[in-house]
Amino acid sequence: MSAGQVTGTPPEQRTLGKNSDELDVRNPRLKPPASPGEYETWLQSVTGRKLKRFGTDLLLPSNRDYAVPAMATIPSDYALNVGDVVSIAMTGSIEGSADFQIDRNGQINLPRIGTVHLVGVRYRDLKEWIAAAIGRQYRGFEVSVAIKELRGVRVYVTGFANNPGAYTVNSLSTLVNAVLAAGGPSAGGSFRSIKLYRNGAEVSDFDLYDLIRKGDKSRDPLLQNEDVLFIPPVGQQVAVIGSVNEEAIYEARPGETLEDVLHLAGGPTNLADGSRLILYRLRDRDTSWSRQLARSAAASEVAEAGDIVQILPEGSLTRPLERQATLVRIEGEVVRPGNYYVQPNATLGEVLEKAGGLTSRAYVYGTNLQRLSVRIQQRQSFDEAVRQLELSLSAAPLVEEQRDAQSRERFETAQNVVARLRAAQPDGRVVLPIAANSTSLPDSLRLENNDTIFVPPQPTTVGVFGAVYRPASFLLKDGAYKVRDYLEEAGGPIRAADKGQIFLIRANGSVIAKRHDALNKTVLPGDVIFVPVRARGSLFWQRLRDVSQLLFGAGLSTAAVVSLTR
Repeated sequence: MSAGQVTGTPPEQRTLGKNSDELDVRNPRLKPPASPGEYETWLQSVTGRKLKRFGTDLLLPSNRDYAVPAMATIPSDYALNVGDVVSIAMTGSIEGSADFQIDRNGQINLPRIGTVHLVGVRYRDLKEWIAAAIGRQYRGFEVSVAIKELRGVRVYVTGFANNPGAYTVNSLSTLVNAVLAAGGPSAGGSFRSIKLYRNGAEVSDFDLYDLIRKGDKSRDPLLQNEDVLFIPPVGQQVAVIGSVNEEAIYEARPGETLEDVLHLAGGPTNLADGSRLILYRLRDRDTSWSRQLARSAAASEVAEAGDIVQILPEGSLTRPLERQATLVRIEGEVVRPGNYYVQPNATLGEVLEKAGGLTSRAYVYGTNLQRLSVRIQQRQSFDEAVRQLELSLSAAPLVEEQRDAQSRERFETAQNVVARLRAAQPDGRVVLPIAANSTSLPDSLRLENNDTIFVPPQPTTVGVFGAVYRPASFLLKDGAYKVRDYLEEAGGPIRAADKGQIFLIRANGSVIAKRHDALNKTVLPGDVIFVPVRARGSLFWQRLRDVSQLLFGAGLSTAAVVSLTR
C-alpha cells in the first residue's frame, strides 16, 4: 500500500489505489480550501476589506505535496515497526542481497541465519544489529542496510476538517502532514488547537500558528497506527486592519489580549502610529462601537470574539509646512537647474538663489509652478467634469444619435473624447501673481515638498486652436495685436465654431473668457487662443462646450485639450 491514501470519501471523488476503498491524498479533485465563513463575510461588509483567515495560505491545493514526507529524510532515531521493508546486502564470506519485510511478530527471516527481531530498533543501530545477527554464523563479511519502504499508518482526521476521513500515510508522517492532507481546518475549524488522541487518551494539542508564525515544529508528533486527530470548532476570531505587517483574521486563544493578537499580525508597520489603536467591539455596536485605546492598554485588554483592531497610519500624514522638509525641482532658464533639498518653510527666492538666478532669456511671466497638493484638488474637479460628460453621453437617446451614419460618427467621436479625457492627467499648475513684463519671480512665495518649477525661454509664437480654418502656432507680431487679429491669421472661426465661447489661455496659466472681453485683449508671448465647437444638437456636445474652460482650470495642459478637437 502506498503512502498517502484515504478512505471514507464519496465515490465520485475517489481515485483508487491498491485497495478500492482508498483515495490518493494528492488527488486534485479533493475539496479546495474552505470557503469564507460568516465572520469573514460580515467583516467585508463592515470594513470594505476582503480579509482572509490567517493560515489559509498554508492550505492551498498546491501545498498538498507537503502532506507526504520525503523518504530520504528518515531520522536516525526512527524506530522500525511492522510493515517496514529492510534492504540488506552482504559481501565477503557470504554474498547476496535481498529485501525483507518485518512481519506481524516484529521479525525478519534471514536464510541460513534465522529470525532477527527488528521492531523497536533505531535506524542508526540497524546496521550493527544485523551485523551482530549474521556474525553469530559467519566471519569476514561486510554488510550494508537501508530502509527501502516504510509501513503504512492509518489515522483518522475528524472534527471541523475540510476533508475529514481515514487516511493511510507512511510512518514518518506527523500530525501536520495529516492535517494538510485533509485540507486543513474548515471555515468553522480551529487553527490553534489540533488534538491527537492515542488509545483513547489525548497525547498532544498542536497550535498551527506555532508552525506558521514561529517556524516551530518541535512539538509536531509522529503518527502511529489508529491515531485520531480532532479539529475543534474555531475559537475567538479577531480582525486586525490598518498599518500592520499582515492584515488578516486571527484566532485568539482564551485569555489572549489585543497585544497578543497584534503580535500575531507582525505588529505595526514602520509608518504606523504605534501609540494607540482603535477597537471596534461587537457588543458595543449599538452604542459607540469604536473607542480609542493607548497601545500600553492593549496588553491588559482581553480579546473578544468579533473584535476589529485598527492601527492608524502615522508616516503618511501631511505635516504642517513649517515641519516639512522640502525637495524642490527647478529647471529651464536658470543658471544651475536641479533638485534642491531645502529647510521647511523655504521660499522661492532661496531656491532661486541656490540655482544661481535666472538667465537673460528667462520668460518670467510664463513660469510654470506645479504642486502636488494642487494636482490632487484639480483631479477632483477634473473627475467631476468627466463624470458630467459621461452622464450627458449616456443620457443622449441612442436612436437619435444613431439614426444616420453622420450621427453614429458623432456618437463614436464623443466616446473617444471621454476615453481620452479619462487618460489625461491634471498638471497641478499654480497661476503665479506675476506681471506680464516682470523680470523677477515672487521671492517670498513659500514652497511645498515636491514642487516643480519650470522657467521657459522667451516664446516667439501664439497658438490658435479649435474650430478655426487653420489651427497652428503663429509667430508673434511686433506691436499690440489683439486676439481677434490672430483669429484672422488662422482664417477665422469655421461654421461649426461657437463664437460666443472663445477664450484666451495666458502663458501664466490663467483663462480669460469672451464675456470678459477676451477678443480685445492684447496677445502676449506664449498665449493660446481656443475656439470651441458649437453644440451639435446633443446634450454631450453642449456639456463639452460648457466644461472646456473648466478642463483648463482643472490643470489639463493646453496640448491635451487641443487634442480633443482633432
